[in-house]
Amino acid sequence: MSDFWMIATFPFQLDFMLKAFAITLMVSVPMALLSCLLVLKGWSLMGDAVSHAVLPGVVLAYMIGLPLGLGAFVAGMVCALSTGFLAENSRVKEDTVLGIVFSGMFGLGLVLYVKVHSAVHLDHILFGDMLGINGRDLIEAGLIALAATAFLVLKRKDLLVHAFDEQHARAIGLPTKMLHYGLLIVLSLTVVAALKAVGIILSVALLVAPGAIAFLWTRQFSTMLLVALAVATGSTLVGIYASFYIDSAPAPTIVLVMTLAFIASFLRTMLVAGRRARQAVSTSQ
Repeated sequence: MSDFWMIATFPFQLDFMLKAFAITLMVSVPMALLSCLLVLKGWSLMGDAVSHAVLPGVVLAYMIGLPLGLGAFVAGMVCALSTGFLAENSRVKEDTVLGIVFSGMFGLGLVLYVKVHSAVHLDHILFGDMLGINGRDLIEAGLIALAATAFLVLKRKDLLVHAFDEQHARAIGLPTKMLHYGLLIVLSLTVVAALKAVGIILSVALLVAPGAIAFLWTRQFSTMLLVALAVATGSTLVGIYASFYIDSAPAPTIVLVMTLAFIASFLRTMLVAGRRARQAVSTSQ
C-alpha cells in the first residue's frame, strides 16, 4: 500500500509538475468563464480566431526584441477589432469574416515563423511548454488570470444580457460598446496567458469545451459557470497527471480528457431525452 501511495503521489513531489499544475489551474479559471459566454453568444469561432491570430504577433515581437506576450496581445486585438470593423461595414457575415481574418493572420504567422525557425524554435508557443515554465511565467499568468476573472465575475450579469440580446442591453442603458470591447480584450489577454500552458493551437479547446459541456448539463447561467469551472480545472489536473504516467505531452492529454467529458455528457443528455420521451408516450397512453 505504501508503494502504491508513493507512486501515486510522485508527480506532486516534482517542482516542474507543481508549476505545471499551478499555471494550468490559473489559466483554466478565466478560460472556463469565458467559454460559457462564447458558447452562449455564438462566438466559439472567435476564440479559435484569436488563438491562431496571435502567431504573427509572437514572431514579430521576437524579431523586434519585444516581449512575446505583448506581440501576442496586439495581434489578438488586431484580429478581433478588424473582424468587428469588417462585419459592421460589409454584407459579409461575422463568421465568414472571422474565417478570412484568422486564416490570413495565421498564414502570415507561419510564413514569418519559417523565416526565423532556423534561429529560434517557437514550438513552445504553438504547442505549449507547461513543464518548462519559470517563476516569471507564473506571475504573469496569475496577474492576467486575476484581472480577467475579476472582470468576468463583476460584469457577469451585464455580459449575459449582452450575449443574448445586444439591442435589449442597449435599451436598458448598459454600455454595450464597453462590454463588447472589454470582452475582446479579456479574450486576447487570456489567450496570451495560455500560450505557455497549452500553446496557440490547443488553447481553443479550453475556450470552447468547458462551456459546451456545462451547457449540456444545465440551463442556469450561474450553475453553468460552476460546472465549466469544475470541468476545466478537473480536466487539467487529470490530463497533466495522466500524461506523466503515459509519457505524453500534457496539453493534448488535457484536450483528450475534455473530449471524453464532452462525449460522456452528450451521451447522458441523449439518454435523459430518450427516457423523458418514453415517459411522455406512456403517460399519454
